[in-house]
Parts: sequence; C-alpha cells; structure tokens
Amino acid sequence: MVRYALIGYGKVAQLHAKALFEAEDSQLVAVCGRNEEKAKVFAKQWNILPFKHIKEMITTESIDAVIITTPHPLHKEHTLEALEAGAHVLVEKPMALSVEDAKTMIETAKRLGKKLGVISQRRWYPACQRIHQAIEEGKLGIPMVGQVTMLGWRDQAYYTSDPWRGSWEQEGGGVLINQAPHQLDLLHWFLGPIKEVYAQWDNINHPYIEVEDTAVATVRFASGAMASILVSNSQKPGIFAKVHIHGSSAFSAGVQTDGGAMFIAGMSGVLEPPVNDLWTIEGEQQNLQIWKEEDTRFFNSIDATWYFFKLQEEDFTQAILHDRDPLCNGEEGLETVKLIEGMYISGRTGKPVRY
Repeated sequence: MVRYALIGYGKVAQLHAKALFEAEDSQLVAVCGRNEEKAKVFAKQWNILPFKHIKEMITTESIDAVIITTPHPLHKEHTLEALEAGAHVLVEKPMALSVEDAKTMIETAKRLGKKLGVISQRRWYPACQRIHQAIEEGKLGIPMVGQVTMLGWRDQAYYTSDPWRGSWEQEGGGVLINQAPHQLDLLHWFLGPIKEVYAQWDNINHPYIEVEDTAVATVRFASGAMASILVSNSQKPGIFAKVHIHGSSAFSAGVQTDGGAMFIAGMSGVLEPPVNDLWTIEGEQQNLQIWKEEDTRFFNSIDATWYFFKLQEEDFTQAILHDRDPLCNGEEGLETVKLIEGMYISGRTGKPVRY
C-alpha cells in the first residue's frame, strides 16, 4: 500500500481525493496547505490528517508519495520540498512555468532516487490510447503532421472563483498554462520531443484578466514532424478540443477529447465522452462508429471527473511498487513546458524558440 498525501485543498484536490480512495494499492492519509482552517475542513471531509508544513507531514506520517494541486507558480517549490523530505511526487499540470524549473525538478528527483510524474489523465482515454497504439504499430507510417484545436469559454465568474486566476504572478498565464496542457501533452506524446516553436497570443475578450485567452503556434519536432496549434478561452459556449495526427502513410487518426463545453474542476461535469472523430487507416475505417458507441457506453458507466485520475494514480503507484517509470514522467512533462514557454517567449519576441 502506497501512503499518499495531497499538497493543496482546492477544487481539483477533491477529485484526486476521490480517485485515491477508489484506486488500488493506494491510501490517502493527509493533506497539507498554508491555510490551516481550510486544511482542517478538507481533512475532516475525507477523514485524513491536516498539516501546514510539507516536511512535517511527510516525515510524521511516513508519506510515500504526494500529489501537488497548488497554483502553477508553486509547483516547483512544493515539488522540491516534497522530494527533499523523501516522497515521490505526482504534480498537476503543467509541472512548472519554465524549462529551467522543470529540469531542476527532474534532476532533483533523479538525485534523490524518487519518482516524478505529471498529471495527464487524458492519456488514459481509450480513444487516445488507440492513436498511440496505432502510431507504435506503424499504421500511420511516420507521424508527420499534428493539429491541436481547443475552442472553449471561461466567463468572469470562473476567473473570480479563485483569487489567483487570470494573473501573471499568481497563475503564470492564461489558456496556455491552464486549459491547453492536456492537448499539448497528447500532441508530443504522439509526435515526440519539441525542437522549435513559433507563436502569437493575445487577450481577445476578457478585459478583466491580465493574461492571454487565445494563442496560435506552429511547431517542429525533433523527428521532423510539424504541427499547428489553436487554443482559446474566448469562444462561447465552449465548443470542443481535438488532437489530430496525420502520417506518411497518408492515413490519419484523431480524438475529440472534450465536447459541449470545457470541463471546469469543481464547477462542471464532463459533458461529452472523449471519442475518436477521425480514423482513415486502411481496413479500419468502419471501426470509427463502433468505437464511438463503445466509448459512449463506457463514459456513461463512470464518473469521468475523477475516474481517469484514478487510472493515472494507479499507474504511479505501480511505478513506485515495481521501481519503473510512470507513463507520464518528468521528461514527458518537460516537453509540455517547452511548448508553453516557447509560445510565450515567441509571442513576446516575434521570433521562433529552439530547444
């Protein structure tokens, strides 16, 4: 049994708590946060122990692993503190605000012999796993072109729901740092490490926040593959999020990861099932409708707000127990940070960013 603790007690922490209570070989025993009263309320709800200090919690309760759910600018600080105190770390997306910080986190975990993972639960969607498997089996030939389209909406009530939202200092950015990481993670999971990023971004219709609500980019990967990215929080009522991959075999595969409206942790449900919406691989085209029906039935049988967190947490638990890498480790999280940092820097300088 792996003894877990949460660092952070906000909306998404509630979903991780539920997932850990359902996950195999996992036990949630504590929560840590700077506001003692909020930590106590959360702890009472889940019948666990509250703490104010990370090191004290990890050492006192013999914590094996923590899940970090604090605001983005705190991810590096809390990861390093937990690693140094002796815990493995699974950190919410994005793992850090800069490539330099992400590399420091990776190096620290390696030095201390600890596992480092990054929350990317959409990798466990059946529709996403089909694409990855098709790529691994060579059905697309060499994956050469990718597309990310994420059109969603965030209103003023969303940004005022937490005091840190919508500011450079407290959130670290806008749509790129908060909503887009899931689709960006899938893009490089399918196409590999990032080589070059060129981007533009702006705030189109959210005058009450500091950060961007829309960004576009072109990306070159180390493999030679190319991709286009369009992500936005400026389109009502929240339309869809898609990742499509096109290969040298002239075949394509795609997934609509979100539909109807973008999911907001603690404020909405997952409205539509994630499904494959594009599949032109020779001899398999007829599977598209079959998979949609299968995935819809499965979606209706679970609570998608926390179920896929459970699958990732079980993977992380088994990585600890069997001393292997988790599916989305620190190096994978670093590639997402490259995309985000590269887009911000490129948008400010007007020049491509190379890694």
